[in-house]
Amino acid sequence: MSALLPFLLEIGTEEIPDWMIPGALENLRLLFEKLDIPHEEIRLDATPRRLVLRATGLPARQADSEERILGPAKSAPAQAVAGFARKQGIQPEDMVVESTPKGEYYVFYKKVAGRQTRDILAEALPGVILGIYFPKTMYWTGKGGPRFIRPIRWIVALLGEDIVPFTLAGVRSGALTSGHRRLGAREIAVTCADYEQRLRDHCVILSFQERSGRIAEQLAAIDVRPDPGLIRKLAYLTEFPTTIRGGFDPEFLALPDEVLATVMRHHQNYFSVTGPGGKLAPEFVAVMNIESDPEGFVRRGNERVLRARFNDARFFWETDQKKTLAARKADLAHVTFQAKLGTYLEKVERMMTLAAELGGDAHAVRAAELSKCDLTTELVKEFTELQGVVGGLYARVQGEPEPVWQAIYDHYKPESMDDSIPRNRAGQIVALADKLDTLRGCFRVGLIPSGSRDPYALRRAAQGVVKILAEGKLELPLLDLLGGDAGLRAFFEERVKYYFKEIRGFAYDEVNACMAAGWSNLVDLEARLVRVRSLRDSADFEPLAASFKRIRNILEQAKFTGGGAIDPALLEPGPERDLYDEFLRTSGQPIESAISSLRPKVDLFFDKVLVNAPDQKIRSNRLTLLSTLLAEFSTIADFSEIVTNS
Repeated sequence: MSALLPFLLEIGTEEIPDWMIPGALENLRLLFEKLDIPHEEIRLDATPRRLVLRATGLPARQADSEERILGPAKSAPAQAVAGFARKQGIQPEDMVVESTPKGEYYVFYKKVAGRQTRDILAEALPGVILGIYFPKTMYWTGKGGPRFIRPIRWIVALLGEDIVPFTLAGVRSGALTSGHRRLGAREIAVTCADYEQRLRDHCVILSFQERSGRIAEQLAAIDVRPDPGLIRKLAYLTEFPTTIRGGFDPEFLALPDEVLATVMRHHQNYFSVTGPGGKLAPEFVAVMNIESDPEGFVRRGNERVLRARFNDARFFWETDQKKTLAARKADLAHVTFQAKLGTYLEKVERMMTLAAELGGDAHAVRAAELSKCDLTTELVKEFTELQGVVGGLYARVQGEPEPVWQAIYDHYKPESMDDSIPRNRAGQIVALADKLDTLRGCFRVGLIPSGSRDPYALRRAAQGVVKILAEGKLELPLLDLLGGDAGLRAFFEERVKYYFKEIRGFAYDEVNACMAAGWSNLVDLEARLVRVRSLRDSADFEPLAASFKRIRNILEQAKFTGGGAIDPALLEPGPERDLYDEFLRTSGQPIESAISSLRPKVDLFFDKVLVNAPDQKIRSNRLTLLSTLLAEFSTIADFSEIVTNS
């Protein structure tokens, strides 16, 4: 058997947007695996200028195979059989007769020699490369040519020591890569064995994890605000990341921390430096794509750019103060929320009404009224990431009560499952009103998420509603807030299941069981989930759950709808009467205290009592007993949904 070979594919490009790289790498993996070439391990790496796939354990040649070719029917004339054999380059006696669903046929088993892996790769790799999914692609060789996220400048394709030859968009594959744009050579000869080290010699750190660790290690010596997301972003924006510390005029600290931090983070990719008490210090940390800045040119350039951005922010802040949020409300009539759903003024009016319906006080209604007014401010127009936050800051300096400005500040929260909910009740009410209005409106006009498409972030909005209701302990009837929309109800049902299973960690059958007993009040649902989970450790729980499943099956098979009352006179002495007496004794008690005494009575009932008795009255009475017993505990959960070992 020939030795197994390593494989290297590097797609060299102009700089790829950082946020597209992880998805592209995973897509590259899937496309390579679809080639069905045997291999051992796959490693994926990337920098802004290259996507890399390395695999080990590829055979030089694919294994031989055998192809079954169906010939004519056994009943066919000899001339037809001979003609088929001649076409296959064989003699008629080389065929065998086999039975098939259509009858007996001649069959020829053709030996197919395995192809060279290098040839398979050469044929397939252009399609693999162009098949990588990106949200947007571009032509660079002319309209009608290949499309890719950025122009492809070089391709390395090696199987063992051999080049895998192909041409894509005028670029021929080879063994030449390119180093760092400024610090490395333009052309570097590589092999599968020395590829990563040769890149390192030319100032390219191939490993994303190593680049991330390098940034984090350099930041560890500085008091910066933690920002793992920014570290990830910068690791995909650089090939040789190095931190650099700069400063700005302390006079800018008169602006709110939120404004300064947003400018630094979202517009300049800088880390904020903190001083005593966690307040911002007049410093920042940037990450450059070179080893050092001995003359300070990079530092001074970053400081100059940041000064200009801060001056803009200060100008917008001061300009916006000339008009209060309340005075801006009328301007919302000129800002479209959604073409089919009207303006932001109309949305605000709906939010105010909904906030009151949700039990919000005057602070909540006032916050709803002012919540979208910052959309008309210059600061939010320039720094859209600050919407809501700017409204809260402006409301504070303009003298609005603390519950109001905090509610405005927080009302877009939570923006993810990792984010916190609004800090006060007014903020929670306004956030609910905002999200529910968007959801109800979009579903009403048919703007419903499908597949991965969700342009109005409705999944995030619904998840936010669930998180606020559950974690804010708001006992509001969720189903009554959905406007009677069946599609929206189903949409929320999935979000509720996801929250309690994936975020809160309840078992899927516990969630299904408790939701089957009702899920409109999420505080109550959580309390019941906690009770069911605690019951699960009881030795009586699973057997009783299995019995409830049996009861439900019996009632369904009998098509018993219930509605009647148990007639004690028809109960037979022994297990049937004992179960009834125990049910009366424990009725109204918490299931935690009833389960141990009830379980043996149920078991004995099924062992000794024939439910489908010949006497119709007795049969109906026994079904009523079981139905009543099931209904008693189904207010907590439908225990027939619990998965048991029995």
